[in-house]
Amino acid sequence: MRYQQVADEVFTIAGTDVNMVLLREGRDLTLIDAGWYGDAGLIEATVAALGHRPEDIRAVLLTHAHLDHVGALNHLQAKYGIPAYTSALEVAHAKGEVHESATPLDVIKRLTDLPTVGWALRITRAGDLRKNPVPHIQPFPTEGPLDLPGNPTPIASPGHTSGHSAFYLPNVGAIATGDALVTAHPTSKTVGPQLLPRFFHHSTDEAHEALTALEPVDASLVLPGHGPIWTFGIAKAVAQARDHAATVLN
Repeated sequence: MRYQQVADEVFTIAGTDVNMVLLREGRDLTLIDAGWYGDAGLIEATVAALGHRPEDIRAVLLTHAHLDHVGALNHLQAKYGIPAYTSALEVAHAKGEVHESATPLDVIKRLTDLPTVGWALRITRAGDLRKNPVPHIQPFPTEGPLDLPGNPTPIASPGHTSGHSAFYLPNVGAIATGDALVTAHPTSKTVGPQLLPRFFHHSTDEAHEALTALEPVDASLVLPGHGPIWTFGIAKAVAQARDHAATVLN
């Protein structure tokens, strides 16, 4: 099964080596991130499996504008008229006006074993080499909790990109951390809360600092952009990510 219920009216969708989050309130839905370009059909199938139509998605919230998170945004807007929102600092990145992501060469340099080669092949099939700017992206319409299913609250967590946001889900005590904090990745030998490898970040120093913004959030459930969910609280996740980062740096 490519989706699972992880809390009351909260579901995760396992895309191509990337996670998405779906929030439900009555007949209305909020989608957090949109996977790769090739994951559009999976999103539609998940929505249908839950007894909904894609038109029930009131908005897509974007943690950041890397290709494995913006994938289906244009499809969802063109076919169903679904708007997409991200932080004001991330809008230019989503529109393709600036570039803040690892290059194909960065990835090629790290194809040193079968797991990373397999990952590279999977993401290539899913759209890694396809440019995918999002011209309809808009900044969050308000500050604080958004008037959308699940009452998601953006939390600025720059570093992975300049305008990266996590989303606090107050109704269920959860946080969708995007790529500010993950629990696994095919390019990492570690399993558990961690920062992504340095080459993925626009600013490694800021990526470390972003953990401070996540740490005090009242969330027992962590929903990362990559890797399995974490059920021991965001504070413990941050502590473990810091420990891992210190080990890598040393």
